[in-house]
Amino acid sequence: MPLIAPVLDDRTFDQLRNELVNRIPVFNPEWTDFNRSDPAITLLELFAYLGEGLQFRFNQIPEATQVAFLQLLDLPLRPAVPARALVRCTTKLPAGARAYAGDQVKAGKVPFTVECDTQVWPIACIAVARQPDTMPLAGSEPELHAVVQGTIDAVAEAGAKLEEVATYRSVLLEADGTSPPVDFANVVDRSVWIAVLKEEGVEPAPAGAMSVSVGFSPSARTPRLSEVVPCPGPGVRTGPALEWRISARDPGPDGGPRYLPLRVAGDSTAGFVEEGVVRLELPAKLDDVGVPVVAPGLAGTGDYPPLLDDKRAERLWFWLRAWRSDESRIGEARLICVNALEVVQSVQARPELLGGGNGQPGQVFALANRPVLLDPLHKVRLEVQEGGVWKAWAQRDDLDASGEGDRHFTVDAEAGTVRFGERFPQIGERVRVTGYRHGGGAEGNVPADAISKVGDLIAPPAGAPARNADAVKVSNPFPAEGGMASESIEDGLKRIPGEVRRRSRAVTRDDFSELAKMTPGVEVGRAECMPLFHAPDLSSPRAGVVSVVVWPARDPQHPNAPRPDAYQLKRVCQWLDTKRLVTTELYVIPPTYRRIAISLSVQVKAGFGLDAVRDWVELVLRQYLAPLPPQGPDGEGWPLGRRVLARELEGVAMQVEGVEYVEVLRLAGESGTTWNETAAVVLESWEVPEVAAIAIVDAATPVPPPGRDVAPPPGKPVPIPVLRDQC
Repeated sequence: MPLIAPVLDDRTFDQLRNELVNRIPVFNPEWTDFNRSDPAITLLELFAYLGEGLQFRFNQIPEATQVAFLQLLDLPLRPAVPARALVRCTTKLPAGARAYAGDQVKAGKVPFTVECDTQVWPIACIAVARQPDTMPLAGSEPELHAVVQGTIDAVAEAGAKLEEVATYRSVLLEADGTSPPVDFANVVDRSVWIAVLKEEGVEPAPAGAMSVSVGFSPSARTPRLSEVVPCPGPGVRTGPALEWRISARDPGPDGGPRYLPLRVAGDSTAGFVEEGVVRLELPAKLDDVGVPVVAPGLAGTGDYPPLLDDKRAERLWFWLRAWRSDESRIGEARLICVNALEVVQSVQARPELLGGGNGQPGQVFALANRPVLLDPLHKVRLEVQEGGVWKAWAQRDDLDASGEGDRHFTVDAEAGTVRFGERFPQIGERVRVTGYRHGGGAEGNVPADAISKVGDLIAPPAGAPARNADAVKVSNPFPAEGGMASESIEDGLKRIPGEVRRRSRAVTRDDFSELAKMTPGVEVGRAECMPLFHAPDLSSPRAGVVSVVVWPARDPQHPNAPRPDAYQLKRVCQWLDTKRLVTTELYVIPPTYRRIAISLSVQVKAGFGLDAVRDWVELVLRQYLAPLPPQGPDGEGWPLGRRVLARELEGVAMQVEGVEYVEVLRLAGESGTTWNETAAVVLESWEVPEVAAIAIVDAATPVPPPGRDVAPPPGKPVPIPVLRDQC
């Protein structure tokens, strides 16, 4: 973006000339001819012209000095961050299709690159959770009780020891992201059951080894403070490994169902904790795989898979079963699907010849594409031709520890340049890059189902069949997230004092707040650090504990009380983990809101409409109580724990033009399910207000009680009857 320099002296040529001419009677009263024909006036105009040029250069000094500080401190502008998404694929080819790492899918003209090789098969799936249910009573549900009791008797006759019975109901999680999230922590067997279905009218015919990619996306709801866990530390996997089994067609030695172990080729979900893909290698002999044969009366019991409806049962190929090896429970999930791809909004650059060395240190070469993505898995691959042989050089974050013998270089991602240090290309040595990724930006945050086209396909390996882009259909069940534009020069200049003070470490309260707002891929509108505050049990002081409250910059579902989702909290946590001290126990938490209601009557000045004044009063009150900058009492959002005073809100309402006076103002705070009218709503140190309702009437109308018609807060469970099938 263009740089608008600060103006220290904005006088123009005409203003400078007039000032000089106006000084003539003071210093030389005998000079009375001010016409342009006078030679002395010509000299004054010359000095005014030269002065205007000096002013222009003088106005560049502060900006140039600050940019020089950035360069001196080696603080490049933060590059763009690419958006990421989970994509679900379908195909009608019996032999399946294949997507290679580097292939592209598109949302309109925005390209996304596939992260890993994936086999796509003509299959679908549905996940099933066995959630507890009450045993039907013989008095109220005699027929259903008889059926369940008959199943229990059949299990007992089969030789099973029935010390305890766990009745359950099957809760389905559709693979298209349309069903509500399902809690797999509340299941009777700690397992996730995945029914793999054949596509309608297609019989899969794998020609060789078969692998299945299972996509997982956890629930994105905002956690409660009691559910928040401490940040684990940089690079720590937050979940144990999963045990995977596939159902076999033939029964086991005991006559029950038999399951074959599966090898996990890769798991970016960290054990069904984070959004990602699990790649499973199926047995070499697929003839052994199938639906277990169920003995009469034992369907859905014990280790037998859950029951499906007739339509899905006809398409059922086999079952996948997953559980955690440490016997912990899998949490709430919003999506489990097969044929899943992880894609990132980036483009793989082609090889480039950058030029030749000049034998001087600090050489800089420009890449053809910018901004460059600083991905640790896809670094810039650079080679220098030394003595006729191309030798690879290594990318480093900085050259502070690099010596004369190290083949190291750094990358300015936003500028798209590479720089050498003490070791550099000599005269005649050519420099080339064989690969890097570029892209990113907010345009990658596309909505759900926007990624619908298969773009460029990379060439398949030697011997692999040619591929057709029309053979695979793609879609993203959820919006792509995390894309951010490159940092502007203005924002980069504002970082200088903080970077000098922090030196990339979070120690003080301001360090945590400022670094949280700089989290890559998350638009944080506000961050507040609460030292010594232990969020799960709301206790303070607690030695060594730091809690950081995070507000998103925007929340369409809760515009007046924005709440971060689990993904945003996790990204901030991962970012601060790399900056905090080892001895700090860190919690990244959402804000806690206390709902308030306001009722007031105002006297409107003559000539002003009541409706317009009422709208303005409500807007000003909401802005004054808003949690995000530039609103709030001091322009930084409502401070944590500051009480809300009724008389303070009267003064805010009086600032609206057209309000003559405030007749009555009534304030109430919510406590449980009731509203308590008070002169001041006292907030806890971790709370901010949320305006639930504002009622404004004229001075002649009685003021309604605040909170009278306010709906209960969202998020409470809605009672839903369970309609059981009757035999």
